Amino acid sequence: MRTNKFGIRIAASALAMAVSYGAHAVTDEDIINDHKTPEDIVSYGMGTQGQRYSILEDLNTNNVQYLQPAWAFSFGSEKMRGQESQPLIKDGVMYVTASYSRIYAVDARTGEEIWQYDARLPDGIMPCCDVVNRGAAIYGDKVIFGTLDAKLVALNKDTGKPMWIKKVADYQAGYAITAAPMVIKGKVITGVSGGEFGIVGKVEAYDANTGDLVWTRPTVEGHMGYVYKDGKKIENGISGGKAGVTWPGEMWKNGGAATWLGGTYDPDTDSLFFGTGNPAPWNSHLRPGDNLFSSSRLAIDPDDGSIKWHFQTTPNDGWDYDGVNELISFNYEENGKTVKAAATADRNGFFYVLNRENGDFIRGFPFVDKITWAEGLDPKTGRPIYTEGGRPGNPADMEGGKGEMVLAQPAFLGGKNWMPMAFSQQTGLFYVPSNEWSMDIWNEPVSYKKGAAFLGAGFTIKPANDDYIGVLRAMDPKTGEEVWRYENTAPLWGGVMTTAGGLVFTGTPEGHLKAFDAKTGEELYRFNTGSGVVGTPITWTMDGEQYVSVASGWGGAVPLWGGEVAKVVKDFNQGGMVWTFKLPKDRVASN
Repeated sequence: MRTNKFGIRIAASALAMAVSYGAHAVTDEDIINDHKTPEDIVSYGMGTQGQRYSILEDLNTNNVQYLQPAWAFSFGSEKMRGQESQPLIKDGVMYVTASYSRIYAVDARTGEEIWQYDARLPDGIMPCCDVVNRGAAIYGDKVIFGTLDAKLVALNKDTGKPMWIKKVADYQAGYAITAAPMVIKGKVITGVSGGEFGIVGKVEAYDANTGDLVWTRPTVEGHMGYVYKDGKKIENGISGGKAGVTWPGEMWKNGGAATWLGGTYDPDTDSLFFGTGNPAPWNSHLRPGDNLFSSSRLAIDPDDGSIKWHFQTTPNDGWDYDGVNELISFNYEENGKTVKAAATADRNGFFYVLNRENGDFIRGFPFVDKITWAEGLDPKTGRPIYTEGGRPGNPADMEGGKGEMVLAQPAFLGGKNWMPMAFSQQTGLFYVPSNEWSMDIWNEPVSYKKGAAFLGAGFTIKPANDDYIGVLRAMDPKTGEEVWRYENTAPLWGGVMTTAGGLVFTGTPEGHLKAFDAKTGEELYRFNTGSGVVGTPITWTMDGEQYVSVASGWGGAVPLWGGEVAKVVKDFNQGGMVWTFKLPKDRVASN
């Protein structure tokens, strides 16, 4: 093993492996068809629509107990913290990111490292919610990922050599990138983190081959979008039409709405779907109005970044409920017609089903046990019906500079946070990793300062129950029915995957990779990985065998922001591994 001038650790056999593995470039067609090709996974979400559904069925409810470890790969060094990555697979190579903006190429058959790239991070990075990275994208001969100092890095997928590096935003203003980018029509699409620092959220597209900026679309009303042609910057319309419509004064200039979880893409409507985060600051009394396009879902034209439609889940958000959670495309039959829908489980505790062609509200319902901030949703518009007295008070009305405290449920970490849910084409159910917790929250005076926290609020998070916080739920998007649930002592913070074999996989902070019966919720399999699982599982086929992989390494926002909840997880060990399992060929017949 040696390290070159780029900070890449290269195995002695890397060149031979590159020749062996690097035969096939990833095309636009490969990405669009990712959900149909179980021999590889070349997109975050196991398909651009983000369903995280595998058509593989060799591994199923009858034989999952025979799933066995094939290899484990350590990320090494003292750089542990949260490992929230989803691996990618191409031509027998796994590409997996890790904390502190690292990425590895690993032989998927043996678990041996091919190469490693460590981003050279400056001292002044300001990640809100741990030093996580959720994944990469593959296109052509490149693997591309974002860094905590708000850059995109494109590496040769066979050697790890940098091919281009582009600055997306100013990390000294609080920007970062933690989400996996995606590649659509040859363009790398990325969002940004940093909503707690009064940044302005945006979605941007870069040429995958050159790294040149193609278009930029701010997600706060009043900011200009641009397209770039032949080196020229061309105005492409102000987001929302003009400034100050749903924001008071000049609050829109530091309005937040970070696109920190990345997006999905629907080929049927040719739309990027991005969620936007909380408006800044948290103190909603400083910014009366809906504060578009914060806490919303946006449909964006991938060609020029124009906003096609929007749907806002929490207007004038005063609880940090965000709106970034993934919007997953799916179809269902109703009255003899196919409905092109999209669904999201929001931080605010409501599950929304939208028409993905125009953003119209179809239905919404709670997916958590208790919601205090709203009495329900308007049945026609989906707009929340606010609970009287449910919003934290205005500091200007109180002596001492602190507004009236309220008890709110869910807590600001959400009924569901970043961890992706999955949709089964087999059962028609969504499998939602969720948490039951509440918070005491109050507002405080605050003013914007570049690079400083821009909250104007204080809070304490508390478990809602004595014996569990996490709940994995099977939800019917047509009826709002909770079909089954699995309760977990600690908060659930990892993603979910489901398969045609009738299985649902997820991990727990206690360290277990678990598999459940997709129809009944019966736990069928567990394996202790040695550290909390906050990554997202994948499955693929290779050499006639079905494999499952998941990153293990406890961390993320809960131990940093969790208040009394953090006491539940204080003794959990950190880690940094990828575990890979397979079903032996002689057990396939067990179905």
